[in-house]
Amino acid sequence: MKKKLRQWLSIETAKNPGRMVLAVILLFNVVFFFLAAVVISKLSLSGTEQMGFLEAAFCTVTMILDAGCIQFVVSDIGRAGVGVVVTCLGIILVGMISFTGAVIGYLTNYISNFIEDANTGSRKLHISGHLVILNWNTRASEIINDLLYCRGPQKVVVLVSSRKAEIEKEIKERISDTISRENQQLRRSCRGMGVFRRLFTVLRDKMHDNVTVIVREGDVFSSKQLRDICLEQAKTVIILGNDINASVCRFETMERSAESERGNSQTVKTLMQVADITAAEDSSDNQKIIVEITDDWTDDLVKKIIACKQVREKCNIIPVRVNQILGQLLSQFSLMPELNLVYKELFSNKGSAIFTEPFEIMEGKDFIPEYLREHRRAIPLTYMMGDDGLAYHYFSSASERDVHTAGPVNPPSFKARLNRDYWIESKCVIILGHNSKCRDIMQGFSAFVSEWSREDSEILRIVVIDDKKNLEKMDYYRDYPFVAETVSASIYDKDLICSTIERIVSEHGSETSILILSDDAALNEDIDAGALANLVYVQDIISRKVSTEPGFDRDSMDIVVEIIDPKHHDIVTTYSVNNVVISNRYISKMITQIGEKEALFDFYSDILTYDTDVSEGYNSKEIYIKSVKLFFEELPPRCTAESLIRAVYEASMDESIPPEVRNPTVVLGYVKAGGKTVLFEGDQSLIDVELEEQDKLIVFSSH
Repeated sequence: MKKKLRQWLSIETAKNPGRMVLAVILLFNVVFFFLAAVVISKLSLSGTEQMGFLEAAFCTVTMILDAGCIQFVVSDIGRAGVGVVVTCLGIILVGMISFTGAVIGYLTNYISNFIEDANTGSRKLHISGHLVILNWNTRASEIINDLLYCRGPQKVVVLVSSRKAEIEKEIKERISDTISRENQQLRRSCRGMGVFRRLFTVLRDKMHDNVTVIVREGDVFSSKQLRDICLEQAKTVIILGNDINASVCRFETMERSAESERGNSQTVKTLMQVADITAAEDSSDNQKIIVEITDDWTDDLVKKIIACKQVREKCNIIPVRVNQILGQLLSQFSLMPELNLVYKELFSNKGSAIFTEPFEIMEGKDFIPEYLREHRRAIPLTYMMGDDGLAYHYFSSASERDVHTAGPVNPPSFKARLNRDYWIESKCVIILGHNSKCRDIMQGFSAFVSEWSREDSEILRIVVIDDKKNLEKMDYYRDYPFVAETVSASIYDKDLICSTIERIVSEHGSETSILILSDDAALNEDIDAGALANLVYVQDIISRKVSTEPGFDRDSMDIVVEIIDPKHHDIVTTYSVNNVVISNRYISKMITQIGEKEALFDFYSDILTYDTDVSEGYNSKEIYIKSVKLFFEELPPRCTAESLIRAVYEASMDESIPPEVRNPTVVLGYVKAGGKTVLFEGDQSLIDVELEEQDKLIVFSSH
C-alpha cells in the first residue's frame, strides 16, 4: 500500500505539479486551522472559558487575516500570560505564511500562467464561423485588411510558428492606416454639404474596426493545435506560402528561391492535416480551404489531395496559382494599363464588385437580355457551370441588394453602330527588371498574341532590359517570338537603360508602355529598391522629353510599376504614376472574395485568361479597354448609362450577324482622356455619359 501511494504521488507530481502543490497547501492549512482552534478553545482565557471549537476556528481565521483581531482571544494584552500571547502570535505568523502567503502566491502564479497560456495560444478557443489563416506572408495583412469592407463583425484566427508580436503590430498598423485614410476621404467628399447633413453622413458612413484578430504561435501541423482554434468550425481556411525574402541573408534567400521553384512540401503537409480535419463528420458544412500555390509540383500533389479528400458540401479545396494570376494581371496591365484601376475596384469589397447567384436551371443566352429588360441597378455579365452542377450568374454591382432590385427600364434612346472589324491596336512593351513571375507574365503575353495576332500586322513587340544573370536564366527569352530584343544592363547602367528606352519610345511613340518589375526574391532591406531606381530613370527621360520636345504629352507613355511593400505606394505616386500595382494586394483581395463566394474563382480564372486556341471561336470572356474612336463607327450621343449598356449589347447581338461571329458585349464603364475611371453602379438611369473620341470604354466581351 505504501509503495502504491508513493508511486501515485510520484506520477501526479510529475504530471500535475501545480495541482499537487495546491493540494499540499490546502491540506496543511486545514490541519493547521484545526490544531489552532483546539489550542485556543483549551486555553480557557478570561472571557473565553465558554468558547467552543467553531468559534475558536473563526477567531483563528480572523487573526490570520487581520492581526488586530487578536483582541477576540486576548482582550487585555497586559494581563495575559506570556504563553498565551506567544501562542496567538505564533498562530498569526504561521497562518500568514502558510495561508495568506502560500495561497496568494499560488493564485498569482496561476493567473500569470493563465495570461501566458492565453498569449501563446495554449488554451482552446470556442469560436465558429471564423476565418483561419495558417502561416504568414506579405499578402496576409491585406487579406485581413480587406475584411474591413465586409458588413458585420469579422473574426480571424492566425496560427504562425513565430513572430507573434511583430505580426500583431503589422495588422494593427495596416487596419489603422486604412480606417484613417477612408475616413479622411469621406470627410473630404462631404465638404460641400451643410453642417448637419455632413455630420449625419460622416457618422453614418464612418468606417469602424469590425475585425477581431487573434494571433497564436504554434505548430500548423499539430492536429491538437488546429482543433484548439476550432478549425472544424471555421468558415474559411487559408493556407499561405512562406515569403522568399523573409531573411536578411543573401545566400539563404537564394536557397529559398531555388527551393520554392521546385516545390513547397510544407504547403502539401499543411493541406493534408487541414483536409483530414475539415472532411470529418463533426466539421461544419461548406467549409472552403484556399491554398496558395506557386509551382507545378505542389499543384500536382494538391490536385491528388483534392481527388482523395475533397467532400462536396463539406470540405471544398480551392488551389490558387499565385504567380500565374499575378503574371496574367501584369501582362494585361502592360497591354491595357487602365485595367489596373478597374480590377482594383472590382476585386475589392468597396465600390463596384462582382456578385454571383446560383440557378438550378440553365437559362442560356436569354439570361442577359431578359435581365436587362427588368433591372437597371446591376450589370449582367455571364453564366458558368459550377462543380456542384448549378449554373452561376455573374453581375457587376455596388451591392448584392442591387442585383435583386427590379424596376422599370427604358429602352435605349439611340441605336449603336459598332465597328465590326474592330481590332486591338499594336503595342510595344518595355520590361525593366525581373521577378519570380517572369515566365507567367510571358505566358500571359503569349495567350494575348494567340487571340489577337493576325498575318497583316505585328500585334505585340517586347523589349526586356535586365541584368545578365537573369537574362541567362530566362535563356534570353528565346521561347517567346514576340520578344524582339533583350538588353543586358544592371541597375547601375543608367546610360544604357535610358538610351535604350529613348530609342524604343522614339520608334513606337504612344504605342509604348513600360512595365517596371520588383524583385520579390530580394533581401528585406532591398525590397522595391530596383523598381524605384528604374522609375527614377524613366521619369528623368519623360522630363527631358517635356523640356526638349514641344507638344510632348507626359501621359502618352503608360508606366506600370509593380511594388511589393505597400509602404512604398506613396513614394511611387509622387512621381506622377497612376498605375501602381501592389501585386500582393490583388491576390489578397481575390482570396478574400473567394472565401465568401467560391464560384468567383472560376470567373476570375476565366477573365484573366485569353483564348489560346481560337480555331473554333472565342470561348472565354475578358474585360477589355477599347478606344471609343475605333470601337464605334459613329460616336454615341449624350445619354444615360442605362441606354449605353443596352444599345451596345443589342448592337453586338444583332440578328443580322451570323451567330458564330457575334461578340456579346456589355459596357461596364468608361475612362476619360485624363485618366478618370468610371464604373457604372447604382441606378443607371441617373448616370449621364458623354463620350469623346479620345475616351475609352470598359467592356466585358469574348474578343
